[in-house]
Amino acid sequence: MKLIGSKTEHDLRKILVKSNELLFKSEENKRLLEVVRSLYPEMKVAYIIDWIPEQGEDIYKLLIDNNIILEIELDRNNAEIKPIIEFKSITQYLQGLSKQNQIKLGVALDLASKYLDNMNS
Repeated sequence: MKLIGSKTEHDLRKILVKSNELLFKSEENKRLLEVVRSLYPEMKVAYIIDWIPEQGEDIYKLLIDNNIILEIELDRNNAEIKPIIEFKSITQYLQGLSKQNQIKLGVALDLASKYLDNMNS
């Protein structure tokens, strides 16, 4: 997806940067981060691209580095219940995705690529 520098992209960029900060620094997301790190110990960057609070669980969709979508369902009331985890490629995730969510993914991929490029420089 080609980004054009629109206001929508700018607003999504701010939301995604905040999601990254909250994932790595917030106590509320500690369990989510532990699950992600157990699966991807070499992870450099992650963005929460979707969060669906259900009645007894939270469903998160995260972009890990710039190449995998990780969907994690965490039980909100019982940390002992194993999370339900699904992996998708970027191509798989894009299938049937709304225009708004395609833009959000495009912005997240751009942020992740720039972050990874800066780490390698």
